[in-house]
Amino acid sequence: MQSLLSRRLVRFVNFTLLFTAVLAISSHVGSPQLFGDVLEYVAPVVWPQPPIIQPGTAGSPPSDAIVLFDGKDLSAFKGGEDWKIKDGYAITDKHDIDTKQAFGDCQIHVEWATPEKVEGRGQGRGNSGVYIMGLYEIQVLDSYNNDTYYDGQAAGVYKQHPPMVNACRKPGEWQTYDILWEGPKFDAQGKLLKPAYVTILHNGVVVQNHFELTGGTSWTEKPHYTAHPDKLPLRLQYHYNQTRFRNIWIREIKDIVGKPGNNPHHPD
Repeated sequence: MQSLLSRRLVRFVNFTLLFTAVLAISSHVGSPQLFGDVLEYVAPVVWPQPPIIQPGTAGSPPSDAIVLFDGKDLSAFKGGEDWKIKDGYAITDKHDIDTKQAFGDCQIHVEWATPEKVEGRGQGRGNSGVYIMGLYEIQVLDSYNNDTYYDGQAAGVYKQHPPMVNACRKPGEWQTYDILWEGPKFDAQGKLLKPAYVTILHNGVVVQNHFELTGGTSWTEKPHYTAHPDKLPLRLQYHYNQTRFRNIWIREIKDIVGKPGNNPHHPD
């Protein structure tokens, strides 16, 4: 009788230890839960509820966007008063303009148009640029039947990477950039920890797909990184052409972060 009790006690202890181990492992690799007659995998993460926003329509900003230009004024930009505003769009003039607010990882929407009357060629046709963080240029150019160096055409990461396709519309027609930006990260000593990445949709077409930048963009220098803050102003370039801009907005990107733990039941 005593031997039987001892064997049962050993089995109980072993089961308890096994059950404890399974719980410990499940908190790191997930755990199965029974829903009806299906054993479902549940991730070992407790997620916060994603914020609810109102999406825009036809290029209009979503409810959590920061509107930089709505066709009325360029008060969001330093020196914006020097650019001309007409019929809901701004015309580049005199100098570059920088946002008063600094941004890091973000989603950018910009609409632009080059002059309808074609004058010049190559880099002389509707030249401008969207400088993310003031350092990393996405080229704006009339690239419709206009030959130039490929990493300097519209939607190119200037002097680093051409667009995968040329999605340019005719001169004078409005065009869109939708840009997803991940800025570089540096440690306290200025060492690069993570490079910058960019994804670009030009007129709804993916032309840059999570491209890794090798540094700042320059006309005269090889790309290289110089340490800078996580957030810097956005710049629009004046390049001696009458390029137009309208409907400019930006969304700061913040990843959703969960906490380790056993995910509570969900309503499905």
